[in-house]
Amino acid sequence: MLGFHDPVADAIGLLRPSTVVGPSIRATGEWALRFEPFPHVRTGGVVRGSCWLMLDGHEPVLLQEGDTFLLGNPPPYVLAGTRDARPLAAAPVVAAAENGLVRLGQASDDDLYLCVGHIAFDDANAGLLTDLLPPLVVFRIGDPHGARLAQLIDLLAAEVGVSAAGGPLVQSHLAQILLVHMLRAHAARTERPTGWLGALNDDGIGAALRAMHADVAYPWSLEKLATISHLSRSAFAQAFKSRVGVPPLEYLIEWRMSLARDVLDRGTMSISELAAATGYLSESAFSTAFRRVVGCSPTQFRARARKASA
Repeated sequence: MLGFHDPVADAIGLLRPSTVVGPSIRATGEWALRFEPFPHVRTGGVVRGSCWLMLDGHEPVLLQEGDTFLLGNPPPYVLAGTRDARPLAAAPVVAAAENGLVRLGQASDDDLYLCVGHIAFDDANAGLLTDLLPPLVVFRIGDPHGARLAQLIDLLAAEVGVSAAGGPLVQSHLAQILLVHMLRAHAARTERPTGWLGALNDDGIGAALRAMHADVAYPWSLEKLATISHLSRSAFAQAFKSRVGVPPLEYLIEWRMSLARDVLDRGTMSISELAAATGYLSESAFSTAFRRVVGCSPTQFRARARKASA
């Protein structure tokens, strides 16, 4: 059986995140760093002090101690001590970091301490998450989930630049835990996000989502899913599309094809085995569905994946 039976765990598993934590930034005085667009996700948080986050096309945001942020496929942005400071290009400054630390200005007991990182995903399925995220989400220390996110940033900051056994592993796992908690916090907000992420906190629709992920090969029907959600068929179909953005059976097909892309990319099953594992009675039925969603046949997709990895 494919998947982890939980939409968040399933999505993160397919994304195969590659995390880079740090370097931490410690800064005083007039300072600013300009970061170029980044595909996928960047995260960060203020351990001490305050700074401005200025994302192209958005109003500047003042980040205070304990605040954290999540950037989804961000355009160019600036982190700065003041709004009018002239920014330096971040890439060469970050590349010159020593012991996981970027120092801007003179060392001080009350300087800014900022911990940042980025998470890259497998391109084949990156849209599962990045298509659902806005360019900027800020979590304040006083928000319902804010204190927990601040604690995770503190733990990450403590690991950056420390030559302890297993340090990179700890940093990578902490970064992924931080991401999951940020997704939970984002999904719990009253301005409900669209897609599977926004539906997780809806008892009825969330139950249907979890059921599909728990047994992706099961012959789900609209009636069976509506029963799980304790709604009529029409009410369920309307609510699911409103929350998730697509009809329930279309979501199921797209999720099956996301799993199929991952398996074909890794070469762990034959196409006939994959057809059965994703709920299709024949290889031809699976191939037709795959071509409709992905735009090529499973055989063509697998051949491209093998060529790319050669």
